[in-house]
Amino acid sequence: MPDLAERLAAVRAEIADAARAAGRSENELTTIVVTKFHPAGLVRELHALGVRNVGENRHQEAMAKASELAELDDLTWHFIGQLQSNKARQVRRYSHIVHSVDRPALVEALARRDGDPAGEVTEVFLQLNLTDDPERGGVAPDRLEPLAERALAAPGLRVLGVMAVAPLGEEPRAAFARVREASDRLRSLAPEARAISAGMSGDFREAILEGATHLRIGTAITGSRPAPR
Repeated sequence: MPDLAERLAAVRAEIADAARAAGRSENELTTIVVTKFHPAGLVRELHALGVRNVGENRHQEAMAKASELAELDDLTWHFIGQLQSNKARQVRRYSHIVHSVDRPALVEALARRDGDPAGEVTEVFLQLNLTDDPERGGVAPDRLEPLAERALAAPGLRVLGVMAVAPLGEEPRAAFARVREASDRLRSLAPEARAISAGMSGDFREAILEGATHLRIGTAITGSRPAPR
């Protein structure tokens, strides 16, 4: 089985190929290596291989890894999992970018700065729910603008763009085309919010074709995840 360095190189080559096919530069793309359930040691190995963006889904696990690896101060930590409002302040302390903002209460919790250093800014993506299941994370696409207006007005937040996961059973490129449409609508409110967080191990090529700027890739690079603890 290929080792970590070989898997990382192979994915980087695939991303470069997909970017060329889309008429884009690979320099436009940020690859976030999702390290959920993997030990901090794997993140350290990735850092040695040049990775500077890592993603985590679970607060307790992410907080522990960020603390253990605090000396790697050029790492950017992305929180990509569902986030409870009462954990928002803790997540904001170690995470540089939150990809899963999907409701006004979470906007307000992330924007609350009581006792924090002045001038701190948290970068966020607004997560879309592309399914008909209201229990799934994300805001319904037709409710994106009201959420965006709240987030854009919130102190201490910078809206980067939209985030989504392609639903099971839907052709990924069609799903990502809907994300691109939502991104265009967001940019009518905030022209600078151009980023699109979309694409995982099995569908990042389709995401690149539809304008993704941030790819969240786990197993294609890290290999099979250990069982959760």
